[in-house]
Amino acid sequence: MQQPIEAPPGVILAGGLSRRMGGGDKGLVPLAGRPLLAHVIDRLAPQVPALALNANGDPARFAGFGLEVIPDTLPDHPGPLAGVLAAIGWARAHGAPWVLTVPGDTPWLPGDLVPRLIMAAEDSDGLALAESGGRLHPVCGLWPVALADRLAADIAAGARRVGDWAMSQGAARAPFPSGEPDPFANLNTPEDFARAETLSGGAA
Repeated sequence: MQQPIEAPPGVILAGGLSRRMGGGDKGLVPLAGRPLLAHVIDRLAPQVPALALNANGDPARFAGFGLEVIPDTLPDHPGPLAGVLAAIGWARAHGAPWVLTVPGDTPWLPGDLVPRLIMAAEDSDGLALAESGGRLHPVCGLWPVALADRLAADIAAGARRVGDWAMSQGAARAPFPSGEPDPFANLNTPEDFARAETLSGGAA
């Protein structure tokens, strides 16, 4: 069996194009008076020994968050798997055997995200994805950096869906309880942000 999994470094994936928000950076859109990204950081930072941000373009726009900004290593925005690959590369460069990823638009992540993923991953060679209410949340995952070369090759061959690829590699599912607000809810549209505002007094 593999070595015990210790708390991994984390990477917030914010390299998407935010088309449903009209473009731009969702993470900089205000929620409850603060940027959405600040809520994600608040949820994740206490759970990991180091935290970085995967984003493309000028990193200066994120300078106020105090995170290292990691761009995709692949051109043409091939999707969130490219963010996972960038996160794995960053973790490997820092000597970490695993890395945690979360989306940059999830303001209510569980406070026990990391220990639950670790518990599931210990029975699956270190790879696990979050699940709640019977639904998989593939970008919320724990990834062994040993998968880097295989992932790069599969993206080059056309792989794009995070969940499909992870399950093909034997990923475990880490169950989480559902709630209100949904701990894995993504804010994708202006309407999502408007609804989130009504929930943010004490939830975000």
